[in-house]
Amino acid sequence: MTDTEIMVGSGMKVSVSRDELVQKLSIVSRAVSTRTTVLVLGGILLRAENGELSLAATDMELSLRTTLDAQVDGEGAVVVPGKMLVELARLLPDEDVVIEHRAEEGVVRVDSGAYSSRLHTYNVEDFPRLPEIGAVGTFSVDKDALLDTVSRVSRSASRDESRPVLTGILARFEAGKLVMAATDSYRLSVKETPMEGEAPELEAIIPARALTEVTRIASAADTLELGVQENQVVFVAGGVTLTTRRIEGQFPNYRQLIPESYEQVVTLPRNDVLEVVRRVGVMAQRNSPIRLRFTEGELTVSAQTQDVGESHESLPVGYVGEPMEIGFNADYLRDGFESVTGDDAEFKLISPLRPAVIQGESDDFTYLVMPIRLPST
Repeated sequence: MTDTEIMVGSGMKVSVSRDELVQKLSIVSRAVSTRTTVLVLGGILLRAENGELSLAATDMELSLRTTLDAQVDGEGAVVVPGKMLVELARLLPDEDVVIEHRAEEGVVRVDSGAYSSRLHTYNVEDFPRLPEIGAVGTFSVDKDALLDTVSRVSRSASRDESRPVLTGILARFEAGKLVMAATDSYRLSVKETPMEGEAPELEAIIPARALTEVTRIASAADTLELGVQENQVVFVAGGVTLTTRRIEGQFPNYRQLIPESYEQVVTLPRNDVLEVVRRVGVMAQRNSPIRLRFTEGELTVSAQTQDVGESHESLPVGYVGEPMEIGFNADYLRDGFESVTGDDAEFKLISPLRPAVIQGESDDFTYLVMPIRLPST
């Protein structure tokens, strides 16, 4: 990370709105580390200068920064335990809050109305140096298009840290469009979205967690800015700056994973099938699969878990051909039908041992899911 100047004063004192402080703290606190090995990462950096109070937090993978208007009677910086400060701020009386730090005492005093408290602090010089935003060239992106794309693909990203590249989402900006892909090796989501405006061509693997936070901070913002450095990605929205590490490595060639042809393409009523999968899937416990049996004009969905129970439900579908039974992880199958849009969904099949593909009424989103081998296959 590059350096950014932090002022270390001996008499920081600010007065801020309690409601605005709570709102801003709730934003940056999501980057506070929950690990206890490095105590300062559990803190929030407060910096007072130029009529503003800046707030920042980082867990070394993700950082969040924002500011709020303040009456600054003394400039300086201090790091305060994040969880404690957030909890305290929410409980303060509905009045202005005065935050005062005297370096020689090693504490921060928080006053609001008749309430007063003293919090011990961390050494501000131990707080990680965050990237200098001015050094990162940013450009405007279509906020709604980007957020919609993230929401469609993010659930396919892996949560297994042993394969870091799969915990990220591949984002590629091309001429007039954004392509995002995510996979945990059991399912794959790919979305191509037209983008208005001019954006440089670039490609980066961005942590899925960071993009989820971008969705959170940008949903109510008017604009969204994006910048990419050699090892950092920066998003700016609604007065909040999010910085995240860029995941290094080779993302799987998702184009090679998507079959070129299928034996069966069945048009299904999306909402009806989704409700059936949700109901029947309750009985798919302990890694038991949910079964889909296609016969002439009918789909039967069933699940059974020993010592738990079983369920099944049928509905008419336009299937023609030899009967086929295929099993899936119930959660992955449900995610697929939830991710596509439109009244109908195309369910594309090859065989009980080959991946299936779910697409909505438009072909700009593809959800591929691997089957589970059934005892009879």
